[in-house]
Amino acid sequence: MNVRITGTGSALPGKILTNAELEQLIDTTDEWITTRTGIKERRIAADGEYTSTFAAEAARRALAMAGIQPEELDLIILGTVTPDFPFPSTACIVQDLLGATNATAFDLSAACSGFIFGLSIAEKYIRTGAARKVLVIGAEILSRIVDWEDRNTCVLFGDGAGAVILEGSEGDHSLLSTHTFSNGEYWNLLYQQGSGSRNPATDSRTLDERRIYLAMAGNDVFKHAVRGMEEAAVKALDANGLTSSDISLMIPHQANRRIIDATAKRLGVDSDRVFVNLHHYGNTSSASIPIALDEANRQGTLKPANKILLVAFGGGFTYGSALIDW
Repeated sequence: MNVRITGTGSALPGKILTNAELEQLIDTTDEWITTRTGIKERRIAADGEYTSTFAAEAARRALAMAGIQPEELDLIILGTVTPDFPFPSTACIVQDLLGATNATAFDLSAACSGFIFGLSIAEKYIRTGAARKVLVIGAEILSRIVDWEDRNTCVLFGDGAGAVILEGSEGDHSLLSTHTFSNGEYWNLLYQQGSGSRNPATDSRTLDERRIYLAMAGNDVFKHAVRGMEEAAVKALDANGLTSSDISLMIPHQANRRIIDATAKRLGVDSDRVFVNLHHYGNTSSASIPIALDEANRQGTLKPANKILLVAFGGGFTYGSALIDW
């Protein structure tokens, strides 16, 4: 049984926070942000909007494109590091919002690689016959865990969600393979320090020492990200007997333009075959690849039989790739 993406969807907050506006909030400039990251603006969730809000809307759009009803879903996998609550899973909330009464639902925590990890699990469910129709979502509201006094990190992140529907298929065009990796040795280079069992929210130091916020060793993460994304991409190409010249479009995790460019250069993928929307949305973690995939799909950029390479890297460290025969 092959596995095919039959629908894509995305949802983003209406509020846009530009670099010019950030200049009024912290000690930074548009030039500083753009030169180092490639980001010009990002979306910020409003009061009353949650990770489940955007996850459910992205799912609805993917379902509509696929032409299936929520009740037909067998499984919902939601990649996120910013769930509505520590528990229950945000996937269960999305299940309720959609009315997907027949689906098993759970969250997956793999940081920026969460969507790729979700694809990998969904692929195996379908190939083994355990599920027929699966919804995979990446959704984040990172604006609520960044330190808005830290100019090195707060300029990077944005909010949003993306989703795909996966179905079993007998046709040739399909999800060819997925590949996932982890290296826990470097877990403390990119993590949220507070609110877990190590630094509980009930401990006054969690707030007083600003442990509640995301922490990142930017230069170290950069080096590992380029290496990890290259390794994951090469694994996908080798597994399918392809080279970088066979790739019609690479859709990388949208973390930093320098990381994207360095990865593409190492792989030998020309810039005109790399999809980038980082300048509009910033780093949306697990949501970045499905948002970009949906945008490329709805723009008509993806053509039948195109070989699409997805590649991501995130905290953990986690990294992974997927190769699609569109």
